[in-house]
Amino acid sequence: MALTREQMAQRVALELKDGYYVNLGIGIPTLVANYVPHDIEVMLQSENGLLGMGEFPTPGQLDADMINAGKQTVTARRGASIFNSAESFAMIRGGHVDLTVLGAFEVDVQGNIASWMIPGKLVKGMGGAMDLVAGAENIIVTMTHASKDGESKLLTRCSLPLTGAACIRKVLTDLAYLEIEDGAFILRETAPGVSVEEIREKTAGKLIVPEDVRVMTFG
Repeated sequence: MALTREQMAQRVALELKDGYYVNLGIGIPTLVANYVPHDIEVMLQSENGLLGMGEFPTPGQLDADMINAGKQTVTARRGASIFNSAESFAMIRGGHVDLTVLGAFEVDVQGNIASWMIPGKLVKGMGGAMDLVAGAENIIVTMTHASKDGESKLLTRCSLPLTGAACIRKVLTDLAYLEIEDGAFILRETAPGVSVEEIREKTAGKLIVPEDVRVMTFG
């Protein structure tokens, strides 16, 4: 059974390490803020100028002026800092973010990512994604494995305009966790109830299935 958005966020949260500075992109990545393990300290960074982002607010915590890069209302944890976007991007471009979690439309076997534009559709622009993929060494992409029409989003070559080239090494979909190595997707984990056969059918790019593929857990 395919993972929900919340389950995907829970699985990504397991990649967080104590002391990490983490940037969460728009969409599913923002949900990771709700699942940070209680036994570690991480600082969540938003490119619109917030370091120390907390969980999504309850009605009593709601502050319409406290938003993330996707214009969702958020909270600020104790010790948070607020600054302008120039300083925020200096952090990103300077390589000071330990982990970046991004959404995507497509990823291919060369580690290319397309996440900002579908020709013929109105888009708001690149946002901070180009800077994030250029300035981060450790990136996890979260996305659905296939489109609503069943077309694979894990390709031999991206068909949409690229956000970045040869920069993605880890992909978490609603069906699987994969790593990209040597021009192929390496299957590391399957979502509970999802077969390797289904993942093969929905992966257009080269897929390698090791003998030690695990069933995904969430903590």
